[in-house]
Amino acid sequence: MKIIIINGPNLNLLGKRETTIYGNTSFEDYFKGLQKAYPTVQLEYFQSNIEGELIDKLHEVGFEYGGVILNAAAYTHTSVGIGDAIKAIESPVIEVHISNVYAREEFRHRSYISPNAKGIIIGLGLQGYELALQAFL
Repeated sequence: MKIIIINGPNLNLLGKRETTIYGNTSFEDYFKGLQKAYPTVQLEYFQSNIEGELIDKLHEVGFEYGGVILNAAAYTHTSVGIGDAIKAIESPVIEVHISNVYAREEFRHRSYISPNAKGIIIGLGLQGYELALQAFL
């Protein structure tokens, strides 16, 4: 099964940025551990700070992959375009957030992704990605 993790803006700084919220582990290190733990899964990773690149990647993989694990980060709360891209593709999408967005600023309580997602995992740290992967398996 082919599964891709797509991360949005500022998640390239995991392990360095706001470590009290996001922890000390870089996503690249975490991803290597996931690949080792699930050797039979074709697991890919893509990150961009650019909204259009995230939409392009969803279009690229959205008719071939068994699942998309998406943390659109701040775009979750602002991007109708990403929400529409998820609606347009066939691959199921699980929305993941490292932090509990409902314990943060009020603007983070709205998601343009959730209405089109297969499921949502919020506030369980990096473990949320593995839980999403397990849901697809």
